[in-house]
Amino acid sequence: MVNQITQHYKKHILAVSLFGAATAAGYALADDHGDMLAKQKAALEANTAGKGFGPQSPRDIDQDYGTNKRVFGMAPNRAEMNLCNIHFHRFAEHKGGNFTTWAGHGDGKGTNTGYVWDGKLADAQMKPVNRQVCASKGQSLQVGDTIEVHYVHSAAMVEPGPTLGACLQDNQMNPGLRVEAQVFVLANDDNALDFKQLAHIETVNGYAQAPNIPSDTGVPVQYLGSTTGPAYNEKGSPLQVTWSVRPEVAVVDINSVADWCDDNVFNEDYAHGVRNLVTNPKLLSTIE
Repeated sequence: MVNQITQHYKKHILAVSLFGAATAAGYALADDHGDMLAKQKAALEANTAGKGFGPQSPRDIDQDYGTNKRVFGMAPNRAEMNLCNIHFHRFAEHKGGNFTTWAGHGDGKGTNTGYVWDGKLADAQMKPVNRQVCASKGQSLQVGDTIEVHYVHSAAMVEPGPTLGACLQDNQMNPGLRVEAQVFVLANDDNALDFKQLAHIETVNGYAQAPNIPSDTGVPVQYLGSTTGPAYNEKGSPLQVTWSVRPEVAVVDINSVADWCDDNVFNEDYAHGVRNLVTNPKLLSTIE
């Protein structure tokens, strides 16, 4: 019995030691990532100060303050532009509306950071799927994940195609650009929205359009900004973009997202990374 008690306490001491070490490592990791985020924000400020960069994206759409003085005109309504690209990011790049829960610091390269839906799916919608979802870059989407979809439109005479390069043309390198952004949460639910329908393309009045962009997810917040993505965590994006970000989340069937990744004109088969939220007022426009 004495030996059993001794062994019990040895195991207890070992468990406490391991827990303490793991906890300390966790805090160290969090501190490291916090330092990394602070360094990236400082680098972004240093690399843009006095260099004429316009307002940047993403931002908190519930905060309208900004002091960037580089003003450019709002792009036309999307009905008068050509849809040129559709892609999405794992977790929302923007913050606001009902996606204000922070996913964490991430790895500094756009993975496991951004914002997620503040709500909760029904238990029946949370059943895992037995397939890889948009995993060509290694990380499969999961039921319950939040994604931010970007429907990119260009004033140039272009057609839908891969990458943002499809939005530009040689004889018009600075066309008006507009991004219609919609945040979705992924559910295992046949009755949820079908992403293939949401990304359906047709010609309307001579323009390439995605006519099924949700129209019932709140009044879009429009502002002047830039392109996004983690490549711009430490440098400014030079492109001028009009953003239209819907504040409410919609529920989409994860299986339809997987099917779309398997076959689409944009060659999109993975979720893009997230750029750090831009909070420096000098890099933000005023939201009217």
